Amino acid sequence: MDIIISDFIWADKMAGVGENAHKRDTICILGTGDFGRSLGIKLLKSGHPVVFGSRDPKNATLLPSGAQVFSHAEALKTSKIIFLAVHREHYDFIPALSDLLDGKVLVDVSNNLRMNQYPESNAQYLSQLVPKANVVKGFNTVSAWALQSGSLDASSQVFVCGDDNQSKQLVMDVARSIGLTPLDQGSLLAAEELENYPLQLFPMWRLPLTIAAGLTVLFFVYCVVIDVIHPWAKENKDVSYRLAISIPNRIFPNVSLILLSLVYLPGVIAAFIQLYRGTKYKRFPNWLDRWMLCRKQLGLVALAYAFLHVLYTFIIPTRYSVRWRWMNSMIEESKKNKTMQLSKVLSWRVDLYFALGMLGFALYVLLGITSLPSVSNAVNWREFRFVQSKLGYVTLLLCTTHAAVFGWDRFLQSKWYRWGLPQAYMWGLIIPCTVLVLKLILIIPCVDKMLTKIRQGWESKLENKVYCNKSLCI
Repeated sequence: MDIIISDFIWADKMAGVGENAHKRDTICILGTGDFGRSLGIKLLKSGHPVVFGSRDPKNATLLPSGAQVFSHAEALKTSKIIFLAVHREHYDFIPALSDLLDGKVLVDVSNNLRMNQYPESNAQYLSQLVPKANVVKGFNTVSAWALQSGSLDASSQVFVCGDDNQSKQLVMDVARSIGLTPLDQGSLLAAEELENYPLQLFPMWRLPLTIAAGLTVLFFVYCVVIDVIHPWAKENKDVSYRLAISIPNRIFPNVSLILLSLVYLPGVIAAFIQLYRGTKYKRFPNWLDRWMLCRKQLGLVALAYAFLHVLYTFIIPTRYSVRWRWMNSMIEESKKNKTMQLSKVLSWRVDLYFALGMLGFALYVLLGITSLPSVSNAVNWREFRFVQSKLGYVTLLLCTTHAAVFGWDRFLQSKWYRWGLPQAYMWGLIIPCTVLVLKLILIIPCVDKMLTKIRQGWESKLENKVYCNKSLCI
């Protein structure tokens, strides 16, 4: 009998534990704007009681069903975790609530209109206004739309920083409860970086896009001069229709090839720097570090230009000017009763040109696919390095040869040098050929062996001697 009674007591205790385990903390949200409402909806769906604090509770509308709304002071009494969803310009009501915020977790979700708008971050400013509160910066990298649409349509990462570890943990637990992934960024000093993060406009794409735009403009002007202005000046021929298809189809392959070579050039430069220094324990120059960090973006922009080149090439047979040239050539041959003989050299050249182009573009696409996070995360480092490095250089070699076969022996014929200027493809081959030659030097067995030793931690005696001398001086 005692055993049965004890079993009932144990069951009652476990039921109480289960109820408490499923009970969520009440969350207070100061601010009834878009973000506050979206966060409230998300919290209510996950089981959190939600209380809104408003300066005018009676006129607060459009709030989610199931949430309560009180004045700021009354709302703060209901929860130990408060989300402040108002802009910094409206923090003036906060100091009056300092006593009510004593020991509570105050989460600042605000952002500014521009980077480094104020001397200190909003979170640091807030901690000065209410020093008794445990201020935590978080949720500012998540938009109202992301909270409404869910993690399937937006990033689920939430960056959190604060000086009190227990407070940060509470905020991170709230983030997990609504299906987000919190990332601890350290103390409140990191708040400025977190507030600048949402204001960045493609930070890793800026340099690649700038380079691509500059090369595009440069090749456009150059091609217009030699392919449009030159015929008009010398022969009084109007070929301005080339601006629509012909000129762009000269720009895209050249820019694409140069950008692809710029993906591998910094790695080659880094290898030669390591060989010269005899060590890997020295930082590269800042410009080289920045260049290496944006290689993925350079490659993707290069792939986009290659796609455009393929599309523009496909429509060449359908162009009126091309069909007119072909028909006129056949009519002229018929009038003269002549038949053009098949040139085996030209046949080989054309077939080789297309074959190299198709193989190069196929590998180009493979490089782009493996750079996707979903694919790169599914392969190990050796497989990823094989595709991006080994096959990358094969891609560069195929595309460079593709361009060289296109030019064939034109660089030897003076008629192709209009006003003494070489064809655009000749300029486009300079950097790729340079990269391939430098890479060829690096794969020479003796050079490759030395580079491998350095990357495994070996240092030259001269470098060791210099380091020892510096240590003695210190």
